[in-house]
Amino acid sequence: MSIRFDGRVAIVTGAGNGLGRCHAISLAERGAKVVVNDLGGTRDGSGGSSDAARAVVAEIEAAGGEAIANGANVADMDQVQAMVDEAKEKWGRVDILVNNAGVLRDKSFSKVEIEDFNFVLDVHLMGSVNCSKAVWPIMREQGYGRIAMTTSSSGMYGNFGQTNYGAAKMGVIGLMNTLVLEGAKYGIKVNALSPCAATRMTEDIIPENLLGLLTPESVTPALLFIVSDDAPNRTIITAGAGTFARTIVYETGGKWLPEEDQTPEKIAENWAEISDAASQKEYTSGNDQTQNMLTKAATGLGIKL
Repeated sequence: MSIRFDGRVAIVTGAGNGLGRCHAISLAERGAKVVVNDLGGTRDGSGGSSDAARAVVAEIEAAGGEAIANGANVADMDQVQAMVDEAKEKWGRVDILVNNAGVLRDKSFSKVEIEDFNFVLDVHLMGSVNCSKAVWPIMREQGYGRIAMTTSSSGMYGNFGQTNYGAAKMGVIGLMNTLVLEGAKYGIKVNALSPCAATRMTEDIIPENLLGLLTPESVTPALLFIVSDDAPNRTIITAGAGTFARTIVYETGGKWLPEEDQTPEKIAENWAEISDAASQKEYTSGNDQTQNMLTKAATGLGIKL
């Protein structure tokens, strides 16, 4: 099976360098028309230039592909809407959105300024919200859409000095989970990529002798998979140095306690059973958790369902 994107229109944010550049070029190589979005700022989000985006467009066009450059700031909804409108006017549709734009302003929580915390949230989380919101009506109307969030191990597992980044990257998982439910009947699938790659974002935090393994090219195949026609849905795929894995959030089955035992002491006493991974399940909506708890309570109280 060959995965192609002929006739598809894709928007890739933060596509002037690193992973975004690789995503955009690879989508174009497989037939997609691509909006190469990049504000052109430094790693911390300062400055701005369209040179990087135009250079990627030139590469795509030299290889026979079709692309346009765009310098919208993903944290600015008006600029994002104008970008999406431009793509729709030029090509008549938008099929794929890759939320890749990002910045880093790393400091330990005791030292990070709230302005820097908010700025990172604005780019990673609200940038993904803005872009998804702008393409959503188009995807609903055409009955087809693929949205990729970019998450991180920093959000799912934590990383020292990255409270702002980690909070934003876990936030996009919550965004994904609900968009999956709301987009299902419109043919919209939403997934997340958790990359490990040597880019401007990581070049000084990974040992030099390993950087050569962590290429964007070893990550992008996972991105292409989750935005393809036969993509999964509500999936977090991790990728780096040629290794691909899936991250899944589980919840244990839990233990019901009668009213007289609903105390912190009894929770402590029953903690091993409450934490027992043998009963864990992957839920696909918040209602699954509620249903599990009410079922256990009903069973314990002898209430017929």
